[in-house]
Amino acid sequence: MVDIGVPIRELGEVDISELKKSILEQDEAAWFEQKHRQKTYEVHKETSSIVLLFCDEEWPNISTFKEPGWDRLSDVMMPIIEGIIKKHYPPGGTILRAMAARLHIGGVITPHVDKTPSFHVGHRIHIPIQTNSRVRFIIGGRPYKFEVGKAYEINNQLTHSVMNKGKEHRIHVIFDYMPKL
Repeated sequence: MVDIGVPIRELGEVDISELKKSILEQDEAAWFEQKHRQKTYEVHKETSSIVLLFCDEEWPNISTFKEPGWDRLSDVMMPIIEGIIKKHYPPGGTILRAMAARLHIGGVITPHVDKTPSFHVGHRIHIPIQTNSRVRFIIGGRPYKFEVGKAYEINNQLTHSVMNKGKEHRIHVIFDYMPKL
C-alpha cells in the first residue's frame, strides 16, 4: 500500500454492532465459497474469507468484481467503509477489495510484504470484528493490539504477520482503497 510513514494509523471508533451480527450469522460454507486468496497466496492458507469485492491484477487497468458475499453483507458493510473513506481519504477513488477475513484458531499468517502492484497505491484498512488476547499482529517487527470497534490503516509495505493462539477465530473486515490517480 501507500507507505503511510508509520506501521499503523488508528482511524477511530466505528459502530460495528449490525455488521458484527451479520458476519457472525453467516453459514460456515460462506467462509469457503471464494478461495482465491488462500490458493494464490501461501501466507493466507490458514485463513478463510467472505469476499464482497475483489480486483484482478491486470495493472494498471484494474477491474473490480462483486463476489458472493456482496449480496449478504454489502448493506451493512459498505456504509461503514464509505464513512471511513469520507472521513480520512480523498473522494473519487476505488475500493479494490472488501471482505471479512478470518484467521483460524491456531492459524498463522507468516511474515511477508504485500508485493502486488495495486498494494503500492492504495490504503489497507482493518476493522476488527472478533479478536482475543492471544492474537499477535506484528508490523515492522513490533506487536500491535487491534481493538474491536475501531478502524486502523496498516502499512503493509512493512513486513507484517499475524498469529492466533486463542480459542476463537480472529475476524477482521479488510478493505483496500485506491485514491484517484
